[in-house]
Amino acid sequence: MPSIREVTREIEAFSRTNGLYKKKILVLFSGGKDSSLVLYLLKKAGLDVSALTFFHRWSWRETLNWAMGFTKKLGVEHFLVDVTDGLLREAAGRKGPVCINCKKVMLWNAKWFALNNGFDVLAKGDNANDKIIGALLDQCKTDIRLCGLPKIGVPFFRPLIKYTAEEVEALAEEVGIKPHRMYEHARRRQWREGCPLQYIDREEIVTPELMELAYRVNYEVSKIARKRKVRVSVRVPSFEVMCWGCDSETLREVEFVIGRFKEDKR
Repeated sequence: MPSIREVTREIEAFSRTNGLYKKKILVLFSGGKDSSLVLYLLKKAGLDVSALTFFHRWSWRETLNWAMGFTKKLGVEHFLVDVTDGLLREAAGRKGPVCINCKKVMLWNAKWFALNNGFDVLAKGDNANDKIIGALLDQCKTDIRLCGLPKIGVPFFRPLIKYTAEEVEALAEEVGIKPHRMYEHARRRQWREGCPLQYIDREEIVTPELMELAYRVNYEVSKIARKRKVRVSVRVPSFEVMCWGCDSETLREVEFVIGRFKEDKR
């Protein structure tokens, strides 16, 4: 496993070779482990770095609060942008998953925020497990760590792209990065939390009411999950329960919560 010292030196060498010490870098900062580690490493490497966090009406407030505390402690400038209106324009009236539309909104907002505020480079927390063949950022013809994409107009720096999720986890552990967890089920076995809108059933037409339901149900079951240290999420409007490590008592509590929401819908 690489150490923080080794990874920092690698980032320093790459940054000197590619002129990044002369650039202003804006990290797309979700408050998760990967983007938190990127922010930490770029700051430690002495780069001119700031953070940009997008949120919307249904974002987890606890995660956002943790993210703001992390950047304050790190001494990094932190910008917050509400993308609720853009998300509604892109997602409402279409079938899920909402995440596809949300990422599109965030990507273009990041581009224009960077261009309008004097940033030269955007940075992301992608690791080696995030490389999907055919994805926009994997169409680079040069080093995949630094991609200049004509469609975006701002280069993307991905300092963790050659490290596996397991290595990133170990690096974050080494420096004590422990983001706030909502104890979501998520879509992968790894801690891969995001927002409750990912649990809208795939074939459903997305509406603001369905977005609100996804938030409210999953916020309530997250309290149970945190208390019992298991991972639970609920799809809506099917109310399908997804859980890692649930016992029968936990499932009864979750079903009780779901029952209240079912009654409200009648």
